[in-house]
Amino acid sequence: MVTEVEMQDEVQIIPIAAIMVENPRERSEKTFRALVDSIGKVGLKKPITVARVDEEAGAAWRLVCGQGRMEAYVVLGETHIPAIVVEASEVERLLRSVIENIARRQQRPLELLQDIAVLRDRGYSDQDIAEKTGLSLSYVHEIGELIANGEERLLIAVETGQMPLSVALYITRAEEKDVQSALEAAYVSGELRGKKLLEARRLVELRQRHGKQRGATRTRQPKVGMTSAALVRAYRAEAERQQDMIRRAQATRSSLLFLDAAFQSLLKDENFLTLLRAEGLDSVPRMIVEGLQEARA
Repeated sequence: MVTEVEMQDEVQIIPIAAIMVENPRERSEKTFRALVDSIGKVGLKKPITVARVDEEAGAAWRLVCGQGRMEAYVVLGETHIPAIVVEASEVERLLRSVIENIARRQQRPLELLQDIAVLRDRGYSDQDIAEKTGLSLSYVHEIGELIANGEERLLIAVETGQMPLSVALYITRAEEKDVQSALEAAYVSGELRGKKLLEARRLVELRQRHGKQRGATRTRQPKVGMTSAALVRAYRAEAERQQDMIRRAQATRSSLLFLDAAFQSLLKDENFLTLLRAEGLDSVPRMIVEGLQEARA
C-alpha cells in the first residue's frame, strides 16, 4: 500500500531552474494563456508542490503538482516560485498529482488514463488505485481492461462522453465482424442515439482502418469490413417509423372525433331515431355509449 505523503507546513521560495519535471504534459494554449494572465494580474493563488531529491539527479526538487503555474511564472519572467516541499517517493508523487487534478477537475482525459496505466504498471492493484484516487473500483477495473488492450481511441471517447463505457467494453471484447452488432444493440437500447451514434460509427471506422491508438496507421485493411452506413440507415428507418406512427395516430384521432360528432348529431335527429325504431334498432350498446363519453372527456 502507498504510504501517506508527509507535508511540511512552510512555503519556500525556490529557484525554478532547480526543479525537474518528470512527466511534462501538453496543455491547451488558450487555457495556459488565461492562467498566465490570471497570475500576472492577481498573483499566484496556490504554491506549487515539489519533493526533495538527491543533488546527483541534476536538480534539487522534482515537481509534484503545478506544472502550468510554474511555466506561467517563467513566461512572466520570474526565476523563483513559492513551493510547498514534501517528502514523497516516485509513486507517491504520481498519486498526489492524480488526486489533485481529479479534485480540481482540470486533468485532461488522456492524462488520467495514462496515470492509471502507470500505477498499474508499478504493481498497484485496481483496489489500491480506487482507494487512493477516489475513483470507483468498477471504473478503474473496466478502464484498466481498455488500457491493457491498447484501446486509446475508445478510452478517449469514454472520457469525453462520446461513448458509454459499457459500449466501449463490448467493442473491445467483440470480434471485428461483431462490432456492427455491438453498435446496433447500443442503438436499440438507447445508449447511443443521434450525434453520439454517428460519432461512435466514425470512431469505430477509424479504429478498424488505422488501429486502436490515436494517430496510428495500418498497412493492411481488416479482413472483415463494416457494412456501409448500416447504422445510419437503421437510425433513419427508426425515425421514419416513429413519424409514421405519429401520423397514423393523428389520423385515427381525427376519424374518431368526426365519428363521435356525427353520431351525436344523428342521435339528436328525430327522423333518424324514428327510422331506427322502425327497424327495431331502438337501443345502443353500452360500449359505444361509454366510448362516446370518453371521447368527449
